[in-house]
Amino acid sequence: MRRLVLPFLHRSPPPLGEGHAVFLDIDGTLLELAPAPDAVHVDPELASLLPRLRKSLGGALALITGRAISDVDRLFPGLRMPVAGQHGCERRDALGTLHLHAPRTATLERLRALFTDFARSHEGLLLEDKGATLALHYRKAPQLAAKVHRTMTEQVRAAGITAYRLQPGKQLLELRPDNRDKGTAIRDFMRERPFKGRCPVFIGDDRTDEHGFAVIDTMGGWSVKVGPGRTRARYRLRDVRSVRAWLSAFGAR
Repeated sequence: MRRLVLPFLHRSPPPLGEGHAVFLDIDGTLLELAPAPDAVHVDPELASLLPRLRKSLGGALALITGRAISDVDRLFPGLRMPVAGQHGCERRDALGTLHLHAPRTATLERLRALFTDFARSHEGLLLEDKGATLALHYRKAPQLAAKVHRTMTEQVRAAGITAYRLQPGKQLLELRPDNRDKGTAIRDFMRERPFKGRCPVFIGDDRTDEHGFAVIDTMGGWSVKVGPGRTRARYRLRDVRSVRAWLSAFGAR
């Protein structure tokens, strides 16, 4: 049975050490959430923290995000660090090699049409097309949440599509290939240097990060949930500011 831990059972994670491999979600973890994905702001503090932290960890730092890698590079120009994008559908390793897990093109095109038509017919919805995954945001129209989940679930089921999964997130519903998630991306990294042989740490804030927490737990690592809500993570940090403070305590060494 899946292990869920109530908020009052959580505690802050211990201090980081040189033997850790750190995996970080971006939105809601390193950056405050914004009304739209392209509206986030990377401040100088964060831009300088990540390179320092990566150096302190001997390179064993990676970003694990639902964003596309091209979008991550736009947010952090010149950084070019290891990153898993689109929930592991694309991954850049520590050597800079790009690993792609291509979706079924014809099936994705059918789903893209379904999502596009639905988004255009409802004011306030935003469809984010990342290439291999699709995210339907209803942050500007929260009253449509139930309708988004119900309608898109029914349409995907009616189309007889089983190779993709609908993944709920924070005020969004995301479509991704069924065999890729943040947990599989972390496993891939942990088979490679400089991550291999280290104790893994993953920090994330929403339901899409639970796959990563599950994998981290099987490896005996530290799973860290940001913010409130039920989770299987072993530790908790209050908010983005707390995450940065905790990371900075090690990155400043």
